[in-house]
Amino acid sequence: MSRLSSIHPENAAGLTAELFAKIKKAAGRVPNAYATVGSHSPAALAAILGADAALAAGSLNKSDVEAIKLAVSEIGGCDYCVAAHTQIGKFAGLSGEAMKQVRAGLASGNAQRDALVRFVRAIVNSRGTVPEAEVAAVRAGGYSEQQVIEAILAVSVITFTNLVNRVNDTEIDFPAVA
Repeated sequence: MSRLSSIHPENAAGLTAELFAKIKKAAGRVPNAYATVGSHSPAALAAILGADAALAAGSLNKSDVEAIKLAVSEIGGCDYCVAAHTQIGKFAGLSGEAMKQVRAGLASGNAQRDALVRFVRAIVNSRGTVPEAEVAAVRAGGYSEQQVIEAILAVSVITFTNLVNRVNDTEIDFPAVA
């Protein structure tokens, strides 16, 4: 049971109503995580949506962004985001097996994406400066400096959502992940 209250999307007003309408148009509904954030901070929800729009307009492909979000969510222990991004990952072209491998930090059969996932895992698991070898490895794996920055943005966005869901114990409204 969720710990923080949230308004029903149809009862939203102002900026929250506008944001919920955009989400509903794009996704068919307002997921519980977004309902919680938007209920308490429309500015935070706008920031998340803006960051996701920046990622969509960036140079990382959708499957790479979803691999990042799955890896971070698994490490962070966010069952809500693992479920959400497993479903979204399917739409982005990731196979079920590839997503399991990404979540486990194992080779997925896509060497370039594996380099990205190793880099993201290094970011999340390190304290202080990320070792130079990790940056060199992701670049050697085929990612540009622009993509390194965008990967860090993806880590930042999903970390915020993970934290909201872990604090809130958000009720999962996506299919269960095996």
